[in-house]
Amino acid sequence: MPEPTRDILETFENPYPDRDYVIESVCPEFTSMCPKTGQPDFGTLSISYIPAAACYELKSLKLYLQQYRNHGAFYENVTNRILDDLVAVTSPRLMAIVAEFTARGGITTTVTAEYDGPDGGEAADSSLE
Repeated sequence: MPEPTRDILETFENPYPDRDYVIESVCPEFTSMCPKTGQPDFGTLSISYIPAAACYELKSLKLYLQQYRNHGAFYENVTNRILDDLVAVTSPRLMAIVAEFTARGGITTTVTAEYDGPDGGEAADSSLE
């Protein structure tokens, strides 16, 4: 299976680039694959960001995330890679991803990765919560 690529992600111009506002996308059907066992991993991704010049397009996000369905990677890798790819295509002021994976062997895991923007998080409100 080929590596997931950010090339599938599309963006559109932020209609309010001079205003700080939060966009949140919740992806409750995210799947990837455990690289050790080959078993599927299921989780919910919550992506929050304050856009700068560009926003990501939702259908392209869905198609991008589907690339992980048969891709073997640990939770930490998947979460940080998705953050890196979304930051690369949108250049947001701030972005955070919370990946909540379902129980495996009686253990649930949540991975949170954050990008504080090019100025180190100096937006008007640096909280995405």
